[in-house]
Amino acid sequence: MSKQKDILDILASKNLIEVKALEQAKEEAERNNRNLEELIVEKGLITEQKLYQSKAEFLKIPFKELAGYKPGPDILKLVPLEAAQHYRFVPLNVDNDILEVGVLNPEDIDTSEALKFIAHRNNLAPKAYLITLSDFRSVLKEYSNLKGEIKQALDELKKEIEREEKRSIKEEDEGKIEKIAEEAPISKVVALIIKHAIDQDASDIHIEPGEKAIRVRFRIDGVLYTNLTLPIRIHPAVVSRIKILSHLKIDETRKPQDGRFFTQSGKKKIDFRVSTFPTYSGEKVVMRILDPTIGLRELSDLGLEARNLDVLKRTIQKPHGIILLTGPTGSGKTTTLYSILHILNEEGVNIVSLEDPIEYFIDGVNQSQVRPEIGYTFATGLRHILRQDPDKIMVGEIRDNETAALAIHAALTGHLVLSTLHTNDAIGVIPRLIDMGIDRYLIPPTLILAIAQRLVQRLCPNSKKEMSLSPEMREMVKRELGTIDQDQFKKFKLKEPLTFYEPKPSRECPKGIKGRIAIYEILEMTPELEEIVLKEASESNIKQEAKRQGMVTMLQDGILKASRGLVGLEEVKKEVEE
Repeated sequence: MSKQKDILDILASKNLIEVKALEQAKEEAERNNRNLEELIVEKGLITEQKLYQSKAEFLKIPFKELAGYKPGPDILKLVPLEAAQHYRFVPLNVDNDILEVGVLNPEDIDTSEALKFIAHRNNLAPKAYLITLSDFRSVLKEYSNLKGEIKQALDELKKEIEREEKRSIKEEDEGKIEKIAEEAPISKVVALIIKHAIDQDASDIHIEPGEKAIRVRFRIDGVLYTNLTLPIRIHPAVVSRIKILSHLKIDETRKPQDGRFFTQSGKKKIDFRVSTFPTYSGEKVVMRILDPTIGLRELSDLGLEARNLDVLKRTIQKPHGIILLTGPTGSGKTTTLYSILHILNEEGVNIVSLEDPIEYFIDGVNQSQVRPEIGYTFATGLRHILRQDPDKIMVGEIRDNETAALAIHAALTGHLVLSTLHTNDAIGVIPRLIDMGIDRYLIPPTLILAIAQRLVQRLCPNSKKEMSLSPEMREMVKRELGTIDQDQFKKFKLKEPLTFYEPKPSRECPKGIKGRIAIYEILEMTPELEEIVLKEASESNIKQEAKRQGMVTMLQDGILKASRGLVGLEEVKKEVEE
C-alpha cells in the first residue's frame, strides 16, 4: 500500500474525510489519470490546508504556509523551471548555506534525489518543507516571468501564422504578411530577453544556436548562466531582428559583423554592442550591455585606494606622458580608462580618443571608431589626431610597434596619452615596450605610470561569513602582508587579528556575490626607475624598485580587500594566478 493511500486512509479513519467519498474519488482519479490529492481538494472533501498539514505530520517533515510570499529571481534561478515542474518542488529561500524548498511529494525517491543534486550543485544543503498545491502553483506562476512572457510571444507568433494560412492572400501581399507575422512576436521575444538581462545586471547576452534549440545565456558577475532555451526554428528571425536593430546586413550570414543600438531602461539610456559570428549550427550573437552609469564611475568606486588612488590622481594631472593599463580581456581596463577620461573632461581641454569599439559615449570627448577593414587603424588615426590640436589622447590599445612609436612621439610632443597593453602585471610593461622596438632612452621621459588590474567578485555585504584559513593560505597572507611598506600598511587601519570571509548564500544574494571590484598595482616612473631602464631593465631590478617606491601588488591589494570582507581570499588568489 502506497504512502499516499496510507495518509488518506488515516484521514478517513479520523473522520476528516468521508470514506465513501474517498473511494469514489480514488476510482475517478484512476479512471481519468488524475492526482488523487488534487481531486479530493477540488471536490471539497477536505480543505487543502488540513490535507497538507496532516500529510506533513504523517511524513514527519515541517509544513510551511507561504501566505503570498514570492521568491525573487535570484532564488528562482537556482532551480531550473523544467525541474520544478517535473519534480514538483520550488525554491523558497537560502539561509546559512541551506536551500529551503517547498515540495509537494517529498516521499517520492526521484524528487528527493533531484533536490539533493540541485542543492549540492549550488554548494548548498537541501531542506524540504511541505507546501500546499495552491502555494506551489502560485510560486510557479511567478517562477520565471521571462519564460512565461517568451512563451506568450511564441504562442502569438503561432496563432498569427495560422490565421494568415486560413486567409485568401494575394500573391503580392505574401511577403508583407509573412514579415508582419514574424516580426511582431519576435520583436517582443528579443525585447523581453534584453529587459530581463538588464533587470539581472547582466554584462553580456549570448544567443547560441544548437542542433535542436537556441540557448540564451546571461553573464552575471563574470559568470555565464543559462536563462532559457528557445525553439531552433525561430533562430533566423531572432538574429534578423537583432541585426535590424543594429543596422547590420540581414542577408550576410557567412562572416562576422559588428554593430550597436541603444534602448531606454527607466531613465537610463542603455547601449548594446552587438557581434555576430558564424558557427556550424548558425549565427551566434553576443550583445554587450553598456550602462553609462557603470562606465563612468568614481575612481574610488572601482577599487582604487590609499597609495594607488593618490598616485593616479596626481599623475593624470601632468600635462604630458603615457599612462598604460594592462590586464587580460575582461579585467576592467576600459572602465578605468573611461573613469579617468571623465575626470579629465573639462572646459578648455581637447580630448580625442581612438577606440575599437566605442563602448561608452562621453559628452565633450571627441571619440572616433577605428575601422581596420578600410585602413583606418590605431596608427593611422594617431597620425591624424596630432593634427586635431589635442591636449589628451586615448588610444584603445597598443597592438604593434607602429602604434607604440606614435604614442611615444605624441607624449614627447606635449600630450597626455592613455592606452592599454597586454602584459601579466605592471612590472612587465617596460620589457614589453622594449620588445616592441621602443628605444630604451625614450621610455623614461614618456612612460609615467603602468597600471595592472583584475576583476574579483565582490562579497554581498550582508551575506558573508568568517572563514578559517588553511596553513598554506595563512602563510601566504603573512608573507605578502609582511613585505608591504609599513607606512602604506598603516593607511588601511586593519584590526588584528585579521579576519577573512567567504560567501554566505542568502535570500538577497543566493550565491553570496554582488558585483565585482578591481584589484590594482601601480608602478610609477621615478629617477631610480629611469636609471634601471637605461642600464638593465630586467624584471627583478624593476621589482626591487617597485618595492622601494611602496608599490602594492595585485595579490597584496586583493588580500587587503579580503581582510575587510570586500572579496573572498580564494577568489583573489585564483584571479591573480590566472
